[in-house]
Amino acid sequence: MEWLHDNAWAAWLGLMILLGVAETLSLELVLIMLATGAGVGMVAALVGAPVWAQAILAAVTALAALVLVRPTMLARLRSGPELTLGHDKLVGTQAVALSRITGSESGLIRLGGEEWTARAYDDTTIIEPGQRVDVLQIHGATALVHPIPEIE
Repeated sequence: MEWLHDNAWAAWLGLMILLGVAETLSLELVLIMLATGAGVGMVAALVGAPVWAQAILAAVTALAALVLVRPTMLARLRSGPELTLGHDKLVGTQAVALSRITGSESGLIRLGGEEWTARAYDDTTIIEPGQRVDVLQIHGATALVHPIPEIE
């Protein structure tokens, strides 16, 4: 017992390393917060604080890290740039009509360097060849488009 009292810092260090290694397996950012508390307990032991003070400092630090730091870290890790893939990245882009397009009659547009089948988004709209259009939706392999008004 005397050795543990004299070398409490080593016990805290061992606990801190054990919790850090275990965190690499869980990746939930709980054990690393507890390891931070063990680190504070180790520092308190090195300074010469009594064992009860070391335990209280370690517990308060771990609890504070769990409550204050962990939610912010999780939010940063789980958020990131939105990644649009496939057809979704083409919605909102502009294209050029290659043939006549109506709501009931499909035509062709040049979209991103490729030819796509297109239909007018509004059934009453007529889009002539050469007219610029906005891609509003994509259903399967057909783009629903709306003409861009031309300023003359």
